[in-house]
Amino acid sequence: MDGIAVELPIFLLATFAGAFVAGLSGFAFGLVAASLWLYVLTPLQSASLIVGFGLLVQGYSVWKLRAAIDWRRLLPFLLGGAAGVPVGVSFLTWADPKSVRIAVGAILIAYSLYASFRPQLNVATVVPPAAETTVGFLNGLLGGLTGLAGIVITIWCNLRGLPKDIQRATFQPVAVAVFAMAALLLGTTGALTLDTARLFALGLPFLFAGTWLGLKLFGRIDETTFRRIVLVLLFVSGVALLF
Repeated sequence: MDGIAVELPIFLLATFAGAFVAGLSGFAFGLVAASLWLYVLTPLQSASLIVGFGLLVQGYSVWKLRAAIDWRRLLPFLLGGAAGVPVGVSFLTWADPKSVRIAVGAILIAYSLYASFRPQLNVATVVPPAAETTVGFLNGLLGGLTGLAGIVITIWCNLRGLPKDIQRATFQPVAVAVFAMAALLLGTTGALTLDTARLFALGLPFLFAGTWLGLKLFGRIDETTFRRIVLVLLFVSGVALLF
């Protein structure tokens, strides 16, 4: 990487911050990390690293939740994701970095505002599989394009008003599946370069440190304070990307 003396500290700081937030909230690693990564990395590198690190962070959570997972409930989301990820990856190979930064910034702002006000919308208790497959497709498309594998499905679960344990047992396994599919496709397209692999290796200690600290503090700080810190960080990151 050119100018690595400047770029590497930014990359490592973003990796630590993303892991810390993920340790607190159970998600949002890619949202936080990409807000800084996209200043020093290409969209392809950013998405590849979010996928690689996301598999580690979310994979551990899914393993802990394995007893609560209902694969029949997940099937429509997984089928939709399998169709959406290749579309997102194909867009990624020719995406303009500035456009991707703007898109990610808009996602950050929209999601932080949504989570702050959380409108009380009630989607029908029973929804057709086609609707969930469509949600899975959009989630996979966004995951393949940006590495943000769980945002659409997380919002969908919130809108339906599902219990917390069911939400986590839905969006986290789906996110891991999207990460895995994206990693496979990125690998076949030659996106996983030596530079990206080197960054992945350098970032691992910061990933583990941030995750450990986030989990350590999770039970010690008021949950409302946690939520406010995370949402403010996401909002500020989105504004910085846009302007």
